[in-house]
Amino acid sequence: MIKLNCDMGESFGSWKMGLDSEVMPYIDMSNIACGFHAGDPLVMDKTVKLAKQNSVTIGAHPGYPDLVGFGRRSMKCSAKEIESFIIYQISALRGFCKTNGVDLEYVKPHGALYNDMMKDEEVFKAIVNGVKSYDANLKLMILSSSKNEKYQEIAGNLKLIYEVFADRAYMNDGSLMPRSMEGSVLHDEKEVLKRLQILVEKGVIISHTGKELKLQADSMCVHGDNEKALELVKSLRGYLDNEI
Repeated sequence: MIKLNCDMGESFGSWKMGLDSEVMPYIDMSNIACGFHAGDPLVMDKTVKLAKQNSVTIGAHPGYPDLVGFGRRSMKCSAKEIESFIIYQISALRGFCKTNGVDLEYVKPHGALYNDMMKDEEVFKAIVNGVKSYDANLKLMILSSSKNEKYQEIAGNLKLIYEVFADRAYMNDGSLMPRSMEGSVLHDEKEVLKRLQILVEKGVIISHTGKELKLQADSMCVHGDNEKALELVKSLRGYLDNEI
């Protein structure tokens, strides 16, 4: 069955982001910010505790070191820098997992780092190397595409989780519509629910022009900073539970 995931722990100090405590009970996997694009030690600890209370799988959500831009701006970094970013952030979150008696199970890069990973093979390799050098038993979540087999070949023995998005518009090539374009984020509950229904029934995602994109879907993401996140995730959870 498709697992629901959501970005969590993206508050920072007195700045609040998302509806973590409200959304957490309805998801299967939590991508927890590690302090570079969002999050801080107190928020990380609180979010890990919240995931544990709700029996939600925990993943690290590392990004570029860009708090001001919320990690949504690309940065020109060397492969070694990216590897180090990944190791540093995974280590930080796993520390809170260890103190709370839970496991860290996967890694999902955030924002621009995620997008760069899917566009630039060298960035993808650097992320893979960072994860594997830290713990090859962790899994890596990536955007599902027609190139899944190629990415798995590059990743070697590192297991990949293929992700689709509930609330992001897709281009005809299977990439996500840039946030700079109007209509890139979906807010309509019925539209998002219909996307999941079509995915379950036909195994496809419909692009912004109506093209059918056949994609493997291990997990579906709803963004925690979407203003309709709670309503969307409740609808998706209800549909998936009824499909069991």
